[in-house]
Amino acid sequence: MTDLIGGFINLFSNTEALLFTFLAAFVGIVAGALPGLTASAAIAMLLPLSFHLGPLTALAFLYVIGKSGRYGGSIAAILFNTPGTAASAATMQDGYPMTQRGEAGKALKTATLASVVGDFFGEIVLIFGAVFIAGYTSDFGPTEYFCIYLMAFIVIGSVVGKSVVKGILSTILGAIVAMIGLDTITGEPRMTMGVLELEDGLALVPLLIGVFVISEIIIQAEQAAKHGLAEAYKIKSVDPSADYLTWAEFRRCIPLMMRSSLVGSIIGMMPGLGSSVACFVAYGEEKRRSKEPEKWGTGIVEGIAAPESANNAVSGPSMIPLLTLGIPGSTVAAILIGVFLIHGIQVGPTIFTDPTSRELIFSLFAAGLVGIAAYGVMGYWGGPLIGRMIAYLPARLLYPFIFLTAIAAAYSSRASILDVMIALLFGIVGYVMRRTEFSTAAFVIAFVLAKNAEEAFRQAMLLSDDGILIFVKEPVALAFLVVGVAVLVLRSVSVSRQGRKAAVARQAA
Repeated sequence: MTDLIGGFINLFSNTEALLFTFLAAFVGIVAGALPGLTASAAIAMLLPLSFHLGPLTALAFLYVIGKSGRYGGSIAAILFNTPGTAASAATMQDGYPMTQRGEAGKALKTATLASVVGDFFGEIVLIFGAVFIAGYTSDFGPTEYFCIYLMAFIVIGSVVGKSVVKGILSTILGAIVAMIGLDTITGEPRMTMGVLELEDGLALVPLLIGVFVISEIIIQAEQAAKHGLAEAYKIKSVDPSADYLTWAEFRRCIPLMMRSSLVGSIIGMMPGLGSSVACFVAYGEEKRRSKEPEKWGTGIVEGIAAPESANNAVSGPSMIPLLTLGIPGSTVAAILIGVFLIHGIQVGPTIFTDPTSRELIFSLFAAGLVGIAAYGVMGYWGGPLIGRMIAYLPARLLYPFIFLTAIAAAYSSRASILDVMIALLFGIVGYVMRRTEFSTAAFVIAFVLAKNAEEAFRQAMLLSDDGILIFVKEPVALAFLVVGVAVLVLRSVSVSRQGRKAAVARQAA
């Protein structure tokens, strides 16, 4: 608690970091509410800006965008029946019917309060959980770390997406792309095709912009841009009470929000699952528990509170694997690794033992809590206004502007035309992956982790006299491998059962 108080003091004494925290709350809401522009895409485009900011300012800015972006997706889901982010897909089922009844204000306020409750719950889990787990991982060596990375590859590849095979292949592709450049031990060029600039490897920023931003713009262009947003939000409340969430309704949602927040926090600690899984798990569980399940999907506040609490509760706990093991639990966390490295901060359990890094992390926790409060206030009073503004933005101007901004961001990271070409190339790669249901999240996380995994593997081999057997002789390393294989088997069995059920249903129809 003393460290957290010190974090607040450090944050409020840093005017730049505090201002960027509030700015991030607004930027994230808008980015999440724009159909097709996710929080990950916004962070990818703004990542070059972090090069010119202090460590706390840069981390707080991007971290809070990730938080408020998850909430912002509910605005598009409720008003336009279009999820601003994948994490808001479940919110549409009850949010949009409320808008059609003229209760858009009530739905938005429910989403705001549920998001704040879930995010605050998850942040508390992060603050206490990260420090606790780091105490057990501080003695890990290269053998344990390689097995952790391998477990992460297996878990993320098998869990993210509908297909285990495609998820694993996406992970392998990300690892292969990360190998481009100089060998970490021998210094020999690998897969550079004689291009001198590729010896430094592919830069993270243009790759992220291509996979997340440009691929989405291609999809939006293919879908001929959404012209119906202005018409979707034209129903006005005739009863002023329909714009407000009553105390009785909120009190009814409190137990539900706490349960959903717990679900979201648990899912958030598991690398690869993410907000989109949490929102549907919480929605399904609360519908099952409800005394009136037939009302779910017709426009009730509980149907908004459950998924919004869960998907925002993922935000904090998804940082626990990153801070304790150096493994990102989400795409946002994967991007934040780049920010840590840019500012010379090595993520992992030792981050809590170094006094300077420890102060920075607790200041980031404080910025997260301030950011939650900021987007809560902005969303509660300004959500409908932001929705109206977005509704009347012409898609023919919006997406070309985003495209040009993305190209400028890709170029600005290293002032290189090659980076622009990489962004465009991986925009096409990302588009193909999404259209063929390969996992872009698994691809990016594997790209970020692959070099560290290779380094840990090579170090373990150099230090060991047992060769590859060292990974099964060390009990902790073996335990991580067993977990990875167990998740792969369980996920494969689950997917196989779902496939058989779907086949039976098709035959019956």
